[in-house]
Amino acid sequence: MKTLSLPEAAAFLHCHPEWARQQAKQGRIPGAKPGKSWVFIEEDLVAYLRGHYSDGSQIAQGLKQEKTSCPSTNEKIAHTGG
Repeated sequence: MKTLSLPEAAAFLHCHPEWARQQAKQGRIPGAKPGKSWVFIEEDLVAYLRGHYSDGSQIAQGLKQEKTSCPSTNEKIAHTGG
């Protein structure tokens, strides 16, 4: 199990350390502050990121096919991701 400091976790999440600190303090990203410093478990941050994918099935399927409506005609249009 690999633990990350606040700056390392922010770099992992591609965000500013202050944003990561605020999110952790509010319980929005997984982290703990056992003393004076925040500590993050890398696997927990991976799970957090995966939980924010728009559709988890995209990972398994690769490209997925979506159907959306054309705004002017309401006709269904098939899109393939990519």
